Amino acid sequence: MTVAQEHAATAINERVVAALARSEAPPGAPAPPAPRSPEPPAAAPGSHDTVSSRRDPAAARPYPDGSRPGPGGPARPRITVSCVDGEWHALPARLLAEVLSLRGWHVDFLGTQVPTAHLVTHLHHTGADVVALSGSLATRLPTAHAAISACRSAGVPVLAGGAAFGPGGRHAELLGADLWASDARSAAARLAGGPPPRPAGDPLTDESLKHLLDQEYTLISRAAGQLVRATLQGVGARYPAMRDYTAPPQQHTAEDIAHIVAFLGAALYVDDGDMFTAFACWTNDILAARHVPTESLLHALDILGAEVRDFPRATAMLRQAAEALRTPGPGE
Repeated sequence: MTVAQEHAATAINERVVAALARSEAPPGAPAPPAPRSPEPPAAAPGSHDTVSSRRDPAAARPYPDGSRPGPGGPARPRITVSCVDGEWHALPARLLAEVLSLRGWHVDFLGTQVPTAHLVTHLHHTGADVVALSGSLATRLPTAHAAISACRSAGVPVLAGGAAFGPGGRHAELLGADLWASDARSAAARLAGGPPPRPAGDPLTDESLKHLLDQEYTLISRAAGQLVRATLQGVGARYPAMRDYTAPPQQHTAEDIAHIVAFLGAALYVDDGDMFTAFACWTNDILAARHVPTESLLHALDILGAEVRDFPRATAMLRQAAEALRTPGPGE
């Protein structure tokens, strides 16, 4: 798919979600206006670009506990739904925002890649009861951790969701989130009783992240550009077919190696070698679709391993991934 096709698909998805949300409005409620754009921009600090505000605020929607608002009754609980900084995949967060709005929540949907400082400013301005953070790529986990810590320090509990947080949301708990949900319906179920308690006292300690004391994540992240260049050069020397690559395949190769280094850094951050191995196997499938043999990826892992040979955890993760690539799968 080209970038243009991808944007067109995103626009179609947005229109479908908006149409479904309108069709689910309570009987007798006025039809809400269509969204202003297929891809709502990230809200500026203090703005009120909310899912709920695009509908009639007087519509008698139930609260999360099933009751309905009455004259002079309590205000609806308020949730901010946002992607972590650097995360461009907004559809999962948008689905969550619409589902929670239909369940009676007042929803502020901020969209993609919201800087953490602006997110916290928004929470202070609106008095949110809870914030939902969405992340699809594991490389965003360090940023997600910073956002979770900042939100909880501001007294706002955090619901985490998205593939970035790993199977069963294991990284959500590791990074200090109060709740985790695998999809919009389960998130709504987790919040059915209302917002979780506000964090009290000092922020959570990072005892679960004590492995970061070895500085492997920090040093490898700082040297990412150098590692990509060294690996790319080494693969070119070992894999003669690269000499015949035109500019697009060369660019793809450089991007693939950059992703490998980035995922290695994310795996080091949460100390999860399985995460890096899964990414390496996925990358191998992508390369196979381009008719690139596994040998080229093994060369890249080997060369990268030589570059980080002084880092035990990184070396072990690279070795584990290489072993998985060399092990035939079922039916092979």
